[in-house]
Amino acid sequence: MEPAAAVPGEKYIATLDIGTTTIRCFIYAVNRDIGKLDVVGTAYEHVVLVYPAPGQVEIVPGKLWDSVIATIRNAIKDANLTAAQLTCLSISTQRNTFVCWNRLTGNVYHNFITWKDLRADELVRSWNNSLKLRALKFGATVLHFFTRSKRFLAGSVLKMMNPQVTLRLAWVLENNVDLQRDVKEGTVLYGTIDSWLLYRLRQGLDQTRTVEHISDVTNCTASGFYDPFGQEWAAWALKLFNIRVDQSASLWGTCCLEKGEVKITMGTGSFLNINTGVTCLASVHGLYPLVGYRLKTRNSSSELVYLMEGASNDNGSIIEWAMSIGLFTDPRETSQMALSVPDSDGVSFIPAFSGLGPPIRDDTAGTGFIGIKASTRKEHLVRALLESLAYRIALLYVCALKETNYTFKVIKVDGGVSRNDFICQTLADLTGLPVERGEITDSSALGAMFLAGLNVGIWLNKQELVDIRKIERVFQPNSANTARCLKSMRSWERAVDRFKLWYDADDQPN
Repeated sequence: MEPAAAVPGEKYIATLDIGTTTIRCFIYAVNRDIGKLDVVGTAYEHVVLVYPAPGQVEIVPGKLWDSVIATIRNAIKDANLTAAQLTCLSISTQRNTFVCWNRLTGNVYHNFITWKDLRADELVRSWNNSLKLRALKFGATVLHFFTRSKRFLAGSVLKMMNPQVTLRLAWVLENNVDLQRDVKEGTVLYGTIDSWLLYRLRQGLDQTRTVEHISDVTNCTASGFYDPFGQEWAAWALKLFNIRVDQSASLWGTCCLEKGEVKITMGTGSFLNINTGVTCLASVHGLYPLVGYRLKTRNSSSELVYLMEGASNDNGSIIEWAMSIGLFTDPRETSQMALSVPDSDGVSFIPAFSGLGPPIRDDTAGTGFIGIKASTRKEHLVRALLESLAYRIALLYVCALKETNYTFKVIKVDGGVSRNDFICQTLADLTGLPVERGEITDSSALGAMFLAGLNVGIWLNKQELVDIRKIERVFQPNSANTARCLKSMRSWERAVDRFKLWYDADDQPN
């Protein structure tokens, strides 16, 4: 079949979205003059995860590359277009999944080590208990007392975490002999998925071709060794961990573009982001300051916007686990199952496969149900599980209230889990705020497309993006349910305390 002729006034943008489990490509047809925004082509491939040892989660670079190219080609074919008809390609990727490769040969030194990988867990615990880190935090506390600098406030509560790149990269540098040798020669490049893909795409078919090594600043700030306050690699972190260097998409998809707006992505993990404008805020409750975006278009001066982010990492793994034990066969049926019973029958579920993030911040917590009785049915267990996901998000929202002086008016949600009506309504009842769900819940891909389109001049300003975004449903808070929801959440928090573990001198759980 011959490719379709271009429609006058219509532009086509391809968006590549690489998640933890799926690679997707969307082809958008855009006509600014009539406010048109349609998906005309789609394709997807599964991300093949490799588990070389307990707690280790990897992606083979060659397989990822083949899947990326196949997905782009198939989406273009589905849209009945040619690559030449595309105005641009935008990319949205999972953060903190990284690889190291040789800039002369293009060869990789190891598989991608994903953000869910726990191989550096011992290093994380060791560093968090180390005298070096305690001294660093104490020094930052003193400096903050005298200077009141937000940078030093952030340093005073610094904590190493598995999802950050820092200690996983330090682990690789300690355990890969080839990498150790070539680092001394200065031929090693490090990058997250976005950086590696940009490098490969610009090389074309010649992997020995040297091209500029670039990355997205939002990926850099999430790594753990980039200073969002100074907009540079953090010298203290690089020296401390012996790392040498030479140098957020769904925010746009939900149009959370003004200071004080809040959005929550509910996908493989839950991520709460607050737009803090041009101010980089520090957190004492476990939220993390990030660069939301840096934008310079043809029609505007450079714009730098910051975020505060809190994360709960276990949505996807919990849902997969629940299906594997037979609680349900399709996640889409869970909302109705939860609504079929008036409450959870006193059952609580603690979602801590990767520990409990802020504000609890316990990496050793256990996972499980508590309160099961003879009257407990499968529907009660499903309701308890969904409630726990909403409670974790609500705790992040409470952190946001404590960390900022903003008055929030609405919560915008996106991601596959946001399709669950029960979770969205529970979140509205817990926070007392309307929960707004867009017509397109794949907001990372949509946001990357918005940014790319703005950059090439398809749209002239951010307000045009707000106008074109469509809202599918708004969940209004039910004040009659708020007290009951908060009471259940307090009971859940007490149950959390019973699932916390601690370690003795031999690192054995008690």
